[in-house]
Amino acid sequence: MNVHSSPKGSGYGISVEKLDGPVAIYRDDVLLAKSRRAKVMYETRLPPSIYIPREDVCIELGPETELQTFCPFKGTATYHDVNLPGTRLTNSVWAYEQALPESKDIQGHIGFMPNAYTRIDLGENRLRQPDDGNISGPLIDWLMRGASGLPTPEAFTAALAEKMLDHGIAIQRLSILVWSLHPLIAGKHYIWEKGKAEISTHAPTYEIHDHPAFINSPLRHVSNGLGGVRQRLNEQTPQDGFPILQDLRAKGATDYVAMPLPFSDGRTNVLTLTCDHPDGFTTENLGLVFECSSVIARFYEVFMQRENAQALLETYVGKRTGARVLGGDIRRGDGDDIDAAIMFCDLRNSTILEEQLGRSDYITLLNAFFETVSGIVHENGGEVLKFIGDAVLAVFPAGQDAQKARSNAQRTAIEIVKKLAELRTTEADHHCDCSIGVAFGRVTYGNVGSRERLDFTVIGQAANIAARLGEFGKAANHRIVVSEDIEPACSQAVPLGDIKLHNVSRPVRSFALRTEADAILDA
Repeated sequence: MNVHSSPKGSGYGISVEKLDGPVAIYRDDVLLAKSRRAKVMYETRLPPSIYIPREDVCIELGPETELQTFCPFKGTATYHDVNLPGTRLTNSVWAYEQALPESKDIQGHIGFMPNAYTRIDLGENRLRQPDDGNISGPLIDWLMRGASGLPTPEAFTAALAEKMLDHGIAIQRLSILVWSLHPLIAGKHYIWEKGKAEISTHAPTYEIHDHPAFINSPLRHVSNGLGGVRQRLNEQTPQDGFPILQDLRAKGATDYVAMPLPFSDGRTNVLTLTCDHPDGFTTENLGLVFECSSVIARFYEVFMQRENAQALLETYVGKRTGARVLGGDIRRGDGDDIDAAIMFCDLRNSTILEEQLGRSDYITLLNAFFETVSGIVHENGGEVLKFIGDAVLAVFPAGQDAQKARSNAQRTAIEIVKKLAELRTTEADHHCDCSIGVAFGRVTYGNVGSRERLDFTVIGQAANIAARLGEFGKAANHRIVVSEDIEPACSQAVPLGDIKLHNVSRPVRSFALRTEADAILDA
């Protein structure tokens, strides 16, 4: 190809020009195409592309392959293999069978990938470089300088929409769908609409993948790697490819685009823009968004990585502990000495239950037990610190109110026993029973472990005593046993005297708590 430079313009642009005389494309000595009606497309940031009418292609093309790519200015490209004697060139030509208005002049034409040909004979034609102007202005200035200071994805979404408006992009609605790593939430969907003060944030569960509204939506189309979507919503294009476009049209939308927002881990998220200008999006404005999309994606990736980290930490170590880890308590030895009530809740008869139920049903029962205990702990201001085999370790930090921590812990224990009794009477296959030990004292709340593997836990005599009281309760047939530090918060407590506990040097004055549910569980 012969190329010469031309003066640089401003903004993103596309132009299609006819080439004079015959143009031929070769692979070594094999003529791939020859035409007097060839065209060249000049597009910002890209080298010139030669397009040949399909009927002037001289070699056999295979059927459409599964590969599709999307351009907001040209549409969805389909690909074909080139079949040559003794070889097949996979996905080596492309075509825009339904080109968008900006690129309608290449509809019905074929483009050749660079690896498909060895030379192009342009005849007397000379190609110029595309006009790669300086694409700048409010949007890019903000992305480069101001966006990094925004604390939340909601704030970023609102500012992104406002900067697009400042840049002259006539958006009526902007949405961002980003996928997450969360055991319950599939992702986050942020929606900005002109005239509304607040960003709408949705956190769909994994059932979204089976919901009809998502299955037949641009969001699914783009996130599944099927290419982007661009559709004008005016009288000339009355057919809407997706139901949501009918709703947007009814609200005065004139143009719609959904484009991929790729994350560095390969996940494809989605940005959608809806226009309310009578003429729809301009090539320059839409090109600007397309060029900025990878930068925009990185901002959301940072937000989601932090949310994912927080969600995963909360899932595995609890909300309060997860916040501490994210806050920087990540070194071995980091931690605080706090006063807290410690509760150790153990599933009774777990060995026999596993033998009777089988492994699968036993795990289902164990999860139900953990779910019940965890919910009650959280409702009473505590935090489940970890699951240890078939037991739950929970902490109730005292802060400035030790009596409240004691009350919360003993109330939690009583409510757990009552709830398990209720489940036992209402569900025929529910066999959960428990043994609970509760103690209060000074513990270290922080990191212990090896250099490579840390555990955030509580270390101290109160934790040891709570676990041993639970073991004692099993042997003595008491479901709740508390130390004398907890007893003042209890309305009814049965004195057990000084109890010698395993690996505790001094006897511990202890009390049993009886509830009306004990009779049900003992039945």
